[in-house]
Amino acid sequence: MAIKSSTIINIEYAAARVGLGLMGLLPRGLAVRLGIFILETTSYLLKGIRRTGMRNLEIAYPEKTLDERKQILDGTFENLGRVLGELSQFDKYTAADLAKIVDFELDEESKALYEKCKAEGRGAILTTGHMGNWEMLVFAFAALYEPISYLARPLDNPKIESMLTDFRTRFGNTPINKTNSAMLAIDVLRKGGGLGILSDVNAHPKEGVFVPFFGVPACTPTGAAMIAIRSDSFIFPVVCVWDKPTKRYKLIHGKLLEPANTGDRKRDIVETTAAFTAEIEKLIRQYPEQWMWIHKRWKTRPPGEPELY
Repeated sequence: MAIKSSTIINIEYAAARVGLGLMGLLPRGLAVRLGIFILETTSYLLKGIRRTGMRNLEIAYPEKTLDERKQILDGTFENLGRVLGELSQFDKYTAADLAKIVDFELDEESKALYEKCKAEGRGAILTTGHMGNWEMLVFAFAALYEPISYLARPLDNPKIESMLTDFRTRFGNTPINKTNSAMLAIDVLRKGGGLGILSDVNAHPKEGVFVPFFGVPACTPTGAAMIAIRSDSFIFPVVCVWDKPTKRYKLIHGKLLEPANTGDRKRDIVETTAAFTAEIEKLIRQYPEQWMWIHKRWKTRPPGEPELY
């Protein structure tokens, strides 16, 4: 990661602070519409990013038409605009406000399993992705249920990183630097805490394993699996999506997973990573327009395979 000069850091921070500050002065509905307008408008100027998105959709949905893929990609930018608009409002939201716009109620079976594991003092790893409003997921979960820790790789602008951390931790969440953080995360989980991890990005071969994702091998970070195995925590694949009919965010989730435990550590990590990745894929297929298709998810290839981008 390139080190930025203090001038660039200050300029970027000022732009972000002023932009979010001005949006924060607006009523929520207007701020969200503005965020969507900004992302939808600028997306057509970012031709390289749109090409990446269309290539990803070609890989994931070869059966869809070009127009269908374009429609999904347009939804990605609408979703990112909604994330931006909501983020500008975070310093104003109370728990009561969030309860009106977020539905985090679990179905009875999942609630019973979750409460059973928590009653046993086991930690919970929330494996999530860049889908729906991942910022709202962590933010509202802390306000409506309980604060959690979350793994995050700091941005290359420390001032913007500090600003975002202030937003994310308003209701008691604790950030954990993703670099060299395994023991701290394990300690949190062994004490029965919760840990959020974004687990849907391309990984370097040294940090990931290849597991199926939309039928194509994808190098996926192993951190969540490794930490779950070492701390004997359960894994809960979950995302927070925007539900247009109800005009509320809602929590959708996959199966509550136990980490593999055969005694073969490498095999267990692969099987556990494959299991939660499959659940995340199922969630994306429900709301494909709300996943961030502009990331080169299949960039790292198995040895001998050609580049996909």
